Amino acid sequence: MSAAESQFKPLDGKRILVTGAGSGLGRAAARMFCERGAELILVGRRLEPLRETLPEAMCVSLDHADDDAVAAFAQACAPLDGLFLAAGELRTGSVASTSIRDFDAVMAANLRGPWLMAHHLDARLKEGASVVLVGSNIGIRAIPDSAAYSVAKAGIHMLAKVLALEWAPRRIRCNAIAPGPVLTPMVQARLAASAHPEEDLARLAAVNPLKRLGAESDVAALAAHLLSDESSWTTGTVITIDGGADAVY
Repeated sequence: MSAAESQFKPLDGKRILVTGAGSGLGRAAARMFCERGAELILVGRRLEPLRETLPEAMCVSLDHADDDAVAAFAQACAPLDGLFLAAGELRTGSVASTSIRDFDAVMAANLRGPWLMAHHLDARLKEGASVVLVGSNIGIRAIPDSAAYSVAKAGIHMLAKVLALEWAPRRIRCNAIAPGPVLTPMVQARLAASAHPEEDLARLAAVNPLKRLGAESDVAALAAHLLSDESSWTTGTVITIDGGADAVY
């Protein structure tokens, strides 16, 4: 990081909670938020990956889809300036081929979890706080074999709008970001399971005008902006970050 970047502290003094911080978008975002001055609380199912993300941060083992566990955590949680809810799970399949067990698991990871975090942490959010939910551009437009995930992420987009309305009297903002394909461990695992991983990677990169997959830092930078006071008039919106694919196709 350059000297100029080291002085860029738009999150200075803000206490921000990040779910899914043990890998992927959550890990990249947590590290960027730290560089920009935030005090972090990292949440995930396993402690070791969280500690690998930021050894100096407060790390909490928590299943965000467990109502009782989230309620107990919220009771002890310090006041917060922001939430970045990035935890999620991708399982493929059509409506017909997806088992009810897989459907429930995807809904729990991607929609129930953020709902419970917002529900139980409501009283811990300071006036003027900012919340960012991670949706997906396939929660806006359907693609084959991602039925449950697409439906869950569409729900996240509406949840952001509902929360923005409900929290507005307290000047708490809520937005969702809708990434396209980003080379996270989740996407890498999906490619590894493919019979033609190189072809699938090229296809994913080709579906947007910029002809590349997103980097984790692309999404982290947008989230950092939304959590900062620089975006104080932005709320209730879903921002696509997908190389222009949603605008063109």
